[in-house]
Amino acid sequence: MPRINISLVRKILLYSIVVGAIFVSGYSLGAKGFRLEAGSFPKIEIERQTPANRSDVDFNLFWRVWDTLEANYYDKSKINPAAMVYGAISGMVGAVGDPYTSFLLPEENKVVEEDLSGSFEGVGIQIGFKGKQLAVIAPLPKSPAEEAGVKAGDFIVGILDEANKIDRGTVGISLTDAVKLIRGKAGTKVTLVILRDSSDEPLKIEIERKKLDVPSVVLEFTGENKSIAHFKVLKFGAETKAEWKKAVNEVNANKNVKGLIIDLRNNPGGYLQASVDLASEFVKSGTTIVIEDRSGVKTNFKSEGIGSFQNTKTVILVNEGSASASEILAGALRDIKSIKLIGQKTFGKGTIQEPMQLDKGAGLHITTARWLTPNETWVNEKGLEPDVVIEDNTETEEDEQLQKAIELLK
Repeated sequence: MPRINISLVRKILLYSIVVGAIFVSGYSLGAKGFRLEAGSFPKIEIERQTPANRSDVDFNLFWRVWDTLEANYYDKSKINPAAMVYGAISGMVGAVGDPYTSFLLPEENKVVEEDLSGSFEGVGIQIGFKGKQLAVIAPLPKSPAEEAGVKAGDFIVGILDEANKIDRGTVGISLTDAVKLIRGKAGTKVTLVILRDSSDEPLKIEIERKKLDVPSVVLEFTGENKSIAHFKVLKFGAETKAEWKKAVNEVNANKNVKGLIIDLRNNPGGYLQASVDLASEFVKSGTTIVIEDRSGVKTNFKSEGIGSFQNTKTVILVNEGSASASEILAGALRDIKSIKLIGQKTFGKGTIQEPMQLDKGAGLHITTARWLTPNETWVNEKGLEPDVVIEDNTETEEDEQLQKAIELLK
């Protein structure tokens, strides 16, 4: 039976998405992530002895079904004991009923690392759950999904891929299964069946997958005399801290900068520590950025560093695609510094997952806690309400939210 390697370093994960070629909606892991070893199903030894601490659990039905399959299923080539064990584990984990708690096969687990590295092949959407329904957090900028017309807030009710003979609805689907079905090799196509508030009938949107290379931080200078630094933070990945520091140094070297815009729109999250690192640039060292609450036992994550932007006027852009680690950063800076949030209500992902690496590269992601803002606000399924509510009219080229941010910084 596969065994959990509990000697691995504990890592914190806040997934509001996995982040695949779809960018499966925003996991926040620890600072460095983890390496994966993909492998085939392991060799297993099956013992039918019930552990002493599980003597109250009746496994007779399980073994009866196992034996009946082995004895009676017509195609003996399909009876793979290792695959059956993996399937049983998946079912056990799925019985918890939490879409963010999942067992990952080696190839699925490998997706997580690829996603957070920022280089992958797929359609470029961030996905998560609204209640129990699979939903688009946001399409990535200039991605195949955005170009095909996928929008933040769309519900994905079906996934079609004729080449791979895939035609299934998404009721009860796990996040990892959704990623596996939607992502794929560049040049291939997938069709998403979408429900949208503005449409009475489902929409079918065909998307051609492409190779994507997504940076964490993009810096632009805008406003009058280019006096405003516009940080677009697209995700919180392994490379975010280095990219952020490079952008900060560029801003500090520009004596013309008078204000900052932190743009977290359509950012699904990522590493917890990366959000703490970015928040540290705006507050005093030792300030509580986020609180982890495990069954009433609370742990504070505090800022480190010199806080280069403590006295620089700043605003933050958010929308319904801002999730998880994005909400941590936005909530912290509003609670601590009264920095205004501009745009639309955020996604609302307030739980923490921890990844464990198992034998042969398999993985287990478990929801272990919830996170709170410094004022102990829990955003789960509520999101953060912006201080200045303004919708971005997608029918025009003007970015109304960005223009409002510039106006407030003048």
